[in-house]
Amino acid sequence: MENLAAENVKIFADEKMINSVLLNLISNSLKFTRKNGTVTLNAKESGDQMIEISISDTGVGMPKGKVEKIFKIGEKIGSKGTDGELSTGLGLLLCKEFVEKHNGNIWVESEENVGSTFYFTVPASRENL
Repeated sequence: MENLAAENVKIFADEKMINSVLLNLISNSLKFTRKNGTVTLNAKESGDQMIEISISDTGVGMPKGKVEKIFKIGEKIGSKGTDGELSTGLGLLLCKEFVEKHNGNIWVESEENVGSTFYFTVPASRENL
């Protein structure tokens, strides 16, 4: 795993909620990335006093139809990881809820057989401003 986040980027958020979001997104990236693949974490200022955090992987990716459903309640998106691990997608719904409680947004860009990047925004710490 590669961490490209600048050391001086700080957020204003509930630590446990954001740790849960990061843990879920990083775990998913690792789960859907083949051995010798890459998972990268990044964080940067994105304007409007927000910080954009991204987790990118060189994993199996998702087809467009799945990407469109991934954060919607009631959609079946479960799949298996590269070693057969089960995944229901419920963790992503929790991530969405936690990010939105911080007035942030969460989204994904993905290409099948290339990889995925999950992005979310949270308020910048007042120290960054």
